[in-house]
Amino acid sequence: MANGTARTVTFGVIVGNRGFFPDHLAQSGRSEMIAVLEKAGYGVVAVGSDETKFGAVETRAEAARCAELFKMHRESIDGIIVTLPNFGDERAIADTLRMAGLSVPVLVQASPDTPGRMTITDRRDSFCGKMSACNNLTQYGIPYSLTSRHTETPDSDLFQKDLAWFAAVCRVVRGLRRLRIGAIGARPAAFNTVRYSEKLLEASGISVETIDLSEILGRIARMSDDAPQAQGKLASIRKYVSTDSVPLDALMKMAKLGAVIDEWMAQTDCTISAVQCWTSLEEYFGVVPCTVMSMMSENLMSSACEVDIAGVIGMHALQLASGTPSALLDWNNNYGDDPDKAVCFHCSNLPKHFFREARMDFQQIIAGTVGRENTYGTCVGLVKSGPMSFARFSTNDREGKIWGYVGEGAFTDDPLDTFGGAGVVRIPNLQGLLRYICENGFEHHVAANLSSVSGAVAEAASRYLGWTVKQHS
Repeated sequence: MANGTARTVTFGVIVGNRGFFPDHLAQSGRSEMIAVLEKAGYGVVAVGSDETKFGAVETRAEAARCAELFKMHRESIDGIIVTLPNFGDERAIADTLRMAGLSVPVLVQASPDTPGRMTITDRRDSFCGKMSACNNLTQYGIPYSLTSRHTETPDSDLFQKDLAWFAAVCRVVRGLRRLRIGAIGARPAAFNTVRYSEKLLEASGISVETIDLSEILGRIARMSDDAPQAQGKLASIRKYVSTDSVPLDALMKMAKLGAVIDEWMAQTDCTISAVQCWTSLEEYFGVVPCTVMSMMSENLMSSACEVDIAGVIGMHALQLASGTPSALLDWNNNYGDDPDKAVCFHCSNLPKHFFREARMDFQQIIAGTVGRENTYGTCVGLVKSGPMSFARFSTNDREGKIWGYVGEGAFTDDPLDTFGGAGVVRIPNLQGLLRYICENGFEHHVAANLSSVSGAVAEAASRYLGWTVKQHS
């Protein structure tokens, strides 16, 4: 089964050089950049100083040599860093990227000049060279990202932050391209809000693998209680969350459901999932799938309820950027008279990572219809305080595009007397965000992550995947 185990982000490095400027800066700049990347734990692919002059690119032949190296490491390179220790040859940089054809994110960094060291011996002019490099990349139609400041030294704290941000961008782009999502069951009839276009997603490299609930339930019926998969999952559930008030029969049903989903996702090479819930599983199987889904999300295999495929893409994007679990929540309630606060809620399949404390219970909303005994399996608790990033993507079928919004706020410690999984969130200009959601017909579901990574998600989705993304401020 696919899982959330992190892989090392690897960068291809292009060192710019231009013969009119001091060569020794290209030599020292290359060594400095590679040392910074390796110290931060990133993999590096760069031409050696014995393959091109100082391991930089200036001529067409050097560009071709660097591009060939990048093509050899196509499967491992997540992004490319263009470093300009001096002005750099803008044509060689653009030619390298065009010939390599990797279509990965590109970060352009330029090193600053030092006052008092601007004679012909030590003058960089990278400040100017960066504009020329970006001009050529634009002409070539190659998308690229920029550092926070126009010039930054590789060993600065500011560049370290930019590097972490860019690594998050690369993880999101790589993780969303060629993504496979498991759609388990049909869209609940009452939820037109989670409609989506498989064809628009496929155009961005995202595939959806479907399975009917009848097949899931059929496989469960063939699995005995003492099957190793069922017993293993049962032990995992009991270890995951307090189940003291839950009947063994319900726990066994959850264990089999989880085991079958695990096997199916492994067979179909799906990374994340969205599951039908309301109310087929409760009426015809006798549990809610919340804990099973919570455990998948906790293991960085995001899982959304109500077959919200577009919603789970937002979850996955945030998880890729932060490396921590995501949840799918409802924009659910106002919080008193505070215009910048709201209650985010689900009933719930939130990952344990979100809670102050969590326990398993029954689903109070559906219980009124199908009976308490058929709704065990929710993860109940209050969301802990801290930073919160949110994202919502949707397929805009009328305009033939994928669009969405991202932003940041914070979960608070405000008191809340409710059920399910819930927390009070504070978002600056929340009323403006709510108006934007309603005016553009976005869903009531939103993906959330306990981090501050919305900028990286916006950059990845808009600049490199071509989606239309609004960043809330």
